[in-house]
Amino acid sequence: MQLVMWMIAIILVYFAVLFAISRLTAKKATNDTFFRGNRQSPWYMVAFGMVGASISGVTFVSVPGMVTKIDMTYMQTCLGFIVGYIAVAFILLPLYYRLNLTTIYAYLDQRLGRHSYKTGATFFLLSKMIGAVVRFYVVCMILQQFVFDEMGIPFAVTVSAMVALIWLYTRGGGIKTLVWTDTFQTICLFSALLLIIYKVVGELGMSIPEAISAIAADEHSRMFVMDDWVSKQNFWKHFLSGAFIVVVMTGLDQDMMQKNLTCKSLKEAQKDMCTYGVAFVPANLLFLSLGVLLVMLGETGVSDTLLPGFVERSGLSMLIPFTIGIVAASFSSADSALTSLTTSYCVDIRERAGDEKLRKRTHLIICFLFVLMILLFNILNSTSVIDAIYTICGYTYGPLLGLFAFGLFTKRQVHDHWVPFICLSSPFICYGTDLLVQHLWDYHFGYELLMLNGLLTFLGLWLSTRSAGCQNPV
Repeated sequence: MQLVMWMIAIILVYFAVLFAISRLTAKKATNDTFFRGNRQSPWYMVAFGMVGASISGVTFVSVPGMVTKIDMTYMQTCLGFIVGYIAVAFILLPLYYRLNLTTIYAYLDQRLGRHSYKTGATFFLLSKMIGAVVRFYVVCMILQQFVFDEMGIPFAVTVSAMVALIWLYTRGGGIKTLVWTDTFQTICLFSALLLIIYKVVGELGMSIPEAISAIAADEHSRMFVMDDWVSKQNFWKHFLSGAFIVVVMTGLDQDMMQKNLTCKSLKEAQKDMCTYGVAFVPANLLFLSLGVLLVMLGETGVSDTLLPGFVERSGLSMLIPFTIGIVAASFSSADSALTSLTTSYCVDIRERAGDEKLRKRTHLIICFLFVLMILLFNILNSTSVIDAIYTICGYTYGPLLGLFAFGLFTKRQVHDHWVPFICLSSPFICYGTDLLVQHLWDYHFGYELLMLNGLLTFLGLWLSTRSAGCQNPV
């Protein structure tokens, strides 16, 4: 029980800091503050906070355990991320700033038409809600296992309380608050990660230089697979998928772009994007290195159980930094998701950006839906968490990739009324193709599923149009 009280105290102190930041940043807040941060955010604060925001609780739990199955080949995907961030910085950001957008899906309205606009926003709402639910489920599950089960608190109460706390500190300042809370949470996340690594290195009886050499020499340190084109771990599959994942899940995602659009100018937003895009590589290398060290220590867990299993056996000394790290990672993802969902619904679906009452009501309703979907996922989930996220987003983000690619790289005029049907049919065709390929050639699509889905949407739009002299905002 003493351990439980320690954990509750840590969580309360953590949220007290978040509330203090919220009070300072939410003074005289308006809808423009909530949606765009008044376009006054320092780029270096956004960049630093975005590193933590991009590392969810899923990353904290799952990435170290990846080494037990695929070694360190996930770094191939991370290298592809850099290309994706550069593309977003120099292709998409100039467009968004030139059009002075509050939500990025307004571009589709100007380029393709109203139905395309509503379709893109709807796919975002669906994709982000599903992805955020899966990510936040991790932190609720871990806290339930380590803290609240011992107190006899039901999982539903844990989830409701966690979401309520997020609602409390984001409801006023919105995205402006998140720029600053993300900075605090990123500091907490990496402090916790480094403390855990230091503890594991100590248990191995090594110095830091010795640990680095041991990781490099370990069989699980393999990063590149260049000789097997069928393997899911083939370099080019991971590298290209990594680039497209960033373009879609950052550049075409209102959640990730909303913070970048709070920078004072395009140049500052580009510096922010490139900085945290590069920083994401060593961040993931740290997580994978921790996984290798845990295997060397003799931990037998696999996938999502490797790090939690070690923490559970290590007691309070590891449970405190682990809890801080996973809470920081998960809440920095969940709070921005709830804010962006509120923004997109008010601006894109209802088209009432200035209605403060609607914004507050929507924010509360989305939090309620968030709780319901987490509880549903808890009942239905039976797959590896990180694979579930990318599989789901491969189907739901694919149409967004096709829509934006068609708008940016063609000048053809789309039949706007057909767009919703094309975007809905593409994921089903993609799913059928995946099943057929598995049956005929025993080939399983991996992360490249996202590219296939986007291509099918692009082709559907192309076949349904004819050349015309449209005005492309690019």
